[in-house]
Amino acid sequence: MNDLYTDKVAQKNRAISLDIARGSMLLLIILSHFPLLLYMTEPGVATKVGSSTPLDQFLNFLMEMLVDNRARPLFAILFGYGLVMIYRKQLERQGAEEAKRIIKRRCWYLILFGSILAGVAGGQDILMTYGIAGLLLVSSLKKDSNRIKKYVIISTIICLIYVPALWGGFFFTIQSYGFSNALTGQETYFSTIVDRLIAVPVNPLFTHILMPVIPTVLMGIWLGKLNVLTKPYNHIKQLKKITIGCLTISLAGAIPLVLINDIWFPGFFTAGTAYGIHVITGFAAGASYAALFGLLGVGIKYRGVIVKAITAMGKRSLTFFVIHEVLIVILLSPIAFNLGAILTVTSSVLLGILMWIVTLSFAYFMEIRQIEGPLEKYMRYLTYKN
Repeated sequence: MNDLYTDKVAQKNRAISLDIARGSMLLLIILSHFPLLLYMTEPGVATKVGSSTPLDQFLNFLMEMLVDNRARPLFAILFGYGLVMIYRKQLERQGAEEAKRIIKRRCWYLILFGSILAGVAGGQDILMTYGIAGLLLVSSLKKDSNRIKKYVIISTIICLIYVPALWGGFFFTIQSYGFSNALTGQETYFSTIVDRLIAVPVNPLFTHILMPVIPTVLMGIWLGKLNVLTKPYNHIKQLKKITIGCLTISLAGAIPLVLINDIWFPGFFTAGTAYGIHVITGFAAGASYAALFGLLGVGIKYRGVIVKAITAMGKRSLTFFVIHEVLIVILLSPIAFNLGAILTVTSSVLLGILMWIVTLSFAYFMEIRQIEGPLEKYMRYLTYKN
């Protein structure tokens, strides 16, 4: 009876930790992607648009400290963790080789889904990027946690060496602190589809080079080997250390970027280097957020409506990620409602939160009616049909 109770507690904590992390991550992704389509506002620093009010400035500050280059590493860590779970399950059922084949098949379909999302719908790519990372790292799943930890350290050091310098050179080349938006407001769906399709194979390559995800996917694999999110009650002390230590690194790494153009006016190469540091220290933010959700999995004793809704979205994260990206394009881009021409930083944040809340209610409804996420269901069919 005690073993049965322990199994139930383990399942409860696993669902809360992983699914709340996935559901909450989707809000961070919305907030980080909205500014990319605010094309009538003056460029700010890096991907941010300029602030026109003190509230805009404050929200930009919060975004740079907590969201930008921080949502993507959390996604990568959860992806890597998920690979470990799939590998273990299939290893027990069908052996190592078949487990690797299933993961590779899943990754290829992620690349296909991402290609359609980016090329046809015009959404921001994450799926292709992580599908490629999964193909590259599938062989590491058979390694032990100590070996994976070494891979994390080595890959992070490599990124720390070249990423800030690469971004420094990029900022110096464009002679600007920020990226100008290529949209003019005259675009139509059909006038841009060729450019989108051409960019499909190129964008993941640039993402892996300029905003690398390999170290954070490896972090997820390492955490998965240790079961820190599926059995968080066994790792409370370690989770606390990761949360506090990595969050400190993340916040410290964001400060130089926050100061640029308000208090600090460095040369363009130095500004780019600061942005590269912001990208790298985002790795620590992803680990910190993942660990924090692990602690929440232990601490949450009562699952109210809000918790159930977020976990419901987390269970259907692939479906709602695609829905969010399509909605962002429809709402903000010139091909549809064109709100990107009139929204400010503040109004875009409010709209992004509202969009997440509305879709959260749909996820809750699906959970009550026991309706699976259609893309999750289709992905399972494609992955396991043979």
